[in-house]
Amino acid sequence: MSAVGGPAARDCPCGTGRAYSACCGPYVGDGQPAPTAEALMRSRYTAYSLGVDDHVFRTWHPRTRPADTVPDPSIRWVGLEVLDVTDGGEGDEEGFVKYRARWATPAPDDQRGQLEERSHFVRRAGRWVYLGPA
Repeated sequence: MSAVGGPAARDCPCGTGRAYSACCGPYVGDGQPAPTAEALMRSRYTAYSLGVDDHVFRTWHPRTRPADTVPDPSIRWVGLEVLDVTDGGEGDEEGFVKYRARWATPAPDDQRGQLEERSHFVRRAGRWVYLGPA
């Protein structure tokens, strides 16, 4: 994945302006634990935008995870804005991240919309996981 112009070289979908390989790539592609709730939320958005179901699955708390976590292939995630972060730092056990994610569908539907959520994250076995909307 580190070929010139490949996924590792492009800007990360989460909107930080950093290269995927220096941003969400280690969490989504390599399975490294995210250090903060916000980093995990950004990596989950990135996984949805790239269609990487295993990252979505493994970062969802098993108590609240649905049976099917496969992203809808007809939806393109086209932008992320983090609106607020409460706790969720490296020394915390829980945190909340409010975000707005924009999506679009291809023609002929050509629909656009946004999802806004305040997500609840907790540590489980030392790793941040998504618990659900707060």
